[in-house]
Amino acid sequence: MSDVAGAAPAASTEVAGLSAERLSQLYRALLLPRLVEEKALLLLRQGRLSKWFSGMGQEAIAVGVAGALDADDWILPMHRNLGVFTTRGVDLGRLFRQLFGKDGGFTKGRDRTFHFGLREKRLVGMISHLGAMLPVADGLALAAQLKREPRVAAAFTGDGATSEGDFHEAANLAAVWKLPVLFVIENNQYGLSTPVVEQYACRELADRGPGYGMPGKVVDGNDLLAVYRAVSEAAGRARRGEGPTLLEFKTFRMRGHEEASGTAYVPKELFQEWAQKDPVLRFEQLLLARGVLSPAERDALRAEMKPRIDALVDEALAAPDPVSTAEDELRDVYARVSARPVAPSPAAVAAARDTRYVDAISDGLRESMRRNPRVVLLGQDIAEYGGVFKVTEGFVAEFGRERVRNTPIIESGAVGAALGLALDGFVPMVEMQFGDFITCGFNQIVNNLAKTYYRWGAAVPVVVRVPVGGGVGAGPFHSQNVESWFTSVAGLKVVAPASPYDAKGLLIAAFEDGNPVLYLEHKLLYRSARGKVPAGYYSVPIGRARLAREGRDASVVTYGVGVGWALDAAEKLAVEGPEVEVVDLRSLLPWDCEAVLSSVRKTGRALVLHEAPTTGGFGGELAAVIGREAFDWLDAPVARLGALDTPVPFSKALEDVYSPRARVIPALRELLAY
Repeated sequence: MSDVAGAAPAASTEVAGLSAERLSQLYRALLLPRLVEEKALLLLRQGRLSKWFSGMGQEAIAVGVAGALDADDWILPMHRNLGVFTTRGVDLGRLFRQLFGKDGGFTKGRDRTFHFGLREKRLVGMISHLGAMLPVADGLALAAQLKREPRVAAAFTGDGATSEGDFHEAANLAAVWKLPVLFVIENNQYGLSTPVVEQYACRELADRGPGYGMPGKVVDGNDLLAVYRAVSEAAGRARRGEGPTLLEFKTFRMRGHEEASGTAYVPKELFQEWAQKDPVLRFEQLLLARGVLSPAERDALRAEMKPRIDALVDEALAAPDPVSTAEDELRDVYARVSARPVAPSPAAVAAARDTRYVDAISDGLRESMRRNPRVVLLGQDIAEYGGVFKVTEGFVAEFGRERVRNTPIIESGAVGAALGLALDGFVPMVEMQFGDFITCGFNQIVNNLAKTYYRWGAAVPVVVRVPVGGGVGAGPFHSQNVESWFTSVAGLKVVAPASPYDAKGLLIAAFEDGNPVLYLEHKLLYRSARGKVPAGYYSVPIGRARLAREGRDASVVTYGVGVGWALDAAEKLAVEGPEVEVVDLRSLLPWDCEAVLSSVRKTGRALVLHEAPTTGGFGGELAAVIGREAFDWLDAPVARLGALDTPVPFSKALEDVYSPRARVIPALRELLAY
């Protein structure tokens, strides 16, 4: 929309250091989301819009933040921050199509309202899990820091989400690393129906800032110029390398949490009080009083903008619904893998050295970092200490502390920060100290990492290294196999190497994949598994199984530590005559269905083996597919073998009872005898 025609206001109309021209721009930016809001509420009453999270009365915060920041600063808005999108110049026609779930929206109909990002506009939208985007802002800010670029990241949150763990983890990390982050709290007095007095006991949410080691400032969120000044000051501080700021903007939600929820729980006098502080009317009156805006210009601006909004809304409502196919939907779950597998050279194979599993992982990590300077490692105690399993020992000396970074104990915060790094061109790795602790980062992995590409087309190449498994007497919280928690999550890839050769090659492939990859490394194998590993750079293709042993009488389909168990059992049974084939899946998501079926069609019998408990284990998926797709070739029912359905016990004697290891040969004998 063009600016309102007319003579430029006199220089004497400058307010708070802003020219009349800039003030007029801010007024236009403030009015636009209000007019869109009014249209949206009308559409709701008409039944033409299904859902709306109103930011009416809060526009000054969104517009003030977006207006005060530079165009290349990152903003992570929430669902009441329409003004961020409009101030950043997002195409309104496409935005309306997005809001109505029509073809031509930003998510192809796959997500709703403001659940999307636009990297060209430096916007990263929310997910429904409040607080989850705050650590992502840390990662975006860290990317700017590493690139030596004077950008900041401003992350919005409501008063309610400041109770979330991600708020604490993000604020703490930003302060520790002095990241250029602005934590923008829209304190609108209610978390859905819960008033602030029931949400926190501190006097002001901004009071938390000094506790983290950053300034905390309370700002009138309905005063556009106060918002603008506070953000400008905090951004300047961040650009100077002085770290984050916690900004609490006091405002009020004039509508329901979403329109269907109503406002019956809010005292009427609060609406009357805050109506007097309406940010649009307040700014408008200031500009009228200072001569920046005339009543005629005000009316002309509304008369210009409303028909344009109406026309774009009508076009969006008339647009067709999204059309897709199963093939299209599946194709968009993962970003396209551009890198092809790299085989080791014949000379490297000939000179391959006997290597421990743990050293092969370290070697793969080192090769990836040497090849790609955008690989950055995050994790607890991974720097000088080298990690609890010493995988990154010596890495700081070679790559420096900027690329090998100790984090606080923040699994969720670390994964969220990795997502932010990935959105700005880095390839981060997060080391979980133990696989069991991945539960603390579960939401970031399954709802943020896994779904970002499918939702709005942003590839997030993040590797999460996960030490898993038992056999080391570590008890219930340091011995679990976590694969079945993630193998049903579309958008993730999950690999589980069994040999040192594959440990190195699959890790390198994970860094090249362009998607979030969970890399499951078995602790028992760290120093017990050895094998020939070529020097230099090579990769093992994700999604392709390995025939670990050929046989004719039965197939064992397994992965990780189960491969060694199966090979031992096959060798012992071979003395008696039966030849057991062993298929090492290597990748669990996606898994190599054709390789498995090819083996089972040949042998006619299948045993699915894993260390995790049987019930709910990934083996159930394998058995179901084998039972259906290889039914005509089977000479016996598909057998499954996993651990007992108990937590992993601490006592070695009890763990031997729990583990399926000793039951592999009996299970194979039973299968062969059927």
